[in-house]
Amino acid sequence: MTTTDIETDPPRKRVAAWRLLLSNPVTVASVLILLLIVVVALVGGWLAPYGINETNVANALQPPNGRHWLGTDDLGRDILSRILVATQVSLRVAVVSVAIALAAGLLVGVVAGYLRGRIDTVLMRVVDVMFAFPVLLLAMAIVAVLGPGLTTTMLAIGVVYTPIFARVARAATLSVAVEPFVQVSRTMGTGNGYILGRHVLPNIAGTMIVQTSLSLAFALLAEAALSFLGLGVQPPQPSWGRMLFDAQGFLGQAWWMSVFPGAAIFVTVLAFNLAGDGLRDVLDPKQRTMLEARRNR
Repeated sequence: MTTTDIETDPPRKRVAAWRLLLSNPVTVASVLILLLIVVVALVGGWLAPYGINETNVANALQPPNGRHWLGTDDLGRDILSRILVATQVSLRVAVVSVAIALAAGLLVGVVAGYLRGRIDTVLMRVVDVMFAFPVLLLAMAIVAVLGPGLTTTMLAIGVVYTPIFARVARAATLSVAVEPFVQVSRTMGTGNGYILGRHVLPNIAGTMIVQTSLSLAFALLAEAALSFLGLGVQPPQPSWGRMLFDAQGFLGQAWWMSVFPGAAIFVTVLAFNLAGDGLRDVLDPKQRTMLEARRNR
């Protein structure tokens, strides 16, 4: 956000913004889907009809049927049970990695945008160096150094997405830092910590919320890519990406092994993106004004 909406908007405008958000059926549907996915992640272990590592070679590669609704894999494990439990693992990787990127990127971006000068130059050059590497390639390099696993995957994805948050936070902070109320606070000798907490952070919150929503989708895809390459989540823990890795040798004879976890990734990523678009339309003053004008025609 480039204005002081959060601080100066009257409650009436905030209520109107929420009404605008709720009036978008696509955004509402996306949020409801995400809430359902979160619920599945929380209770998936109890809903699973079979153990995730319960093998039965005699029932290997069974198509969807009455006993195994989504079929079985090459070891006879129930696909539905593994998808339910994998929901928690995949979402945990996405949430934790984005939290790491948000915390680090917000710190770097706000400090660079607020203090500017040499500090800004040094921090942004470091960010530029990180931007020079493709995201997945840099994540693979980090995992190769630290070794594959759940914790390493979260750390690697968090590191590679930090520059994105840093850039967004810096741009938003630069816009807020030139506002009159910030300049007045500086002139009065108000401490930087108070200015950042009272004026800067609340006014860039909307921008960071939108970026977080969109980054969750990309983090989910990054986890799936790393796990598909055998560098992410390792057995016995299942994740949607790890299930795709297990299915790659059976694409011709057991389509269900790849289709169902792939569908879970597709639906979740799409829901995150659509929810992010809806939040952007409401939290961005320009987009909100355009939507309100369009609806009032």
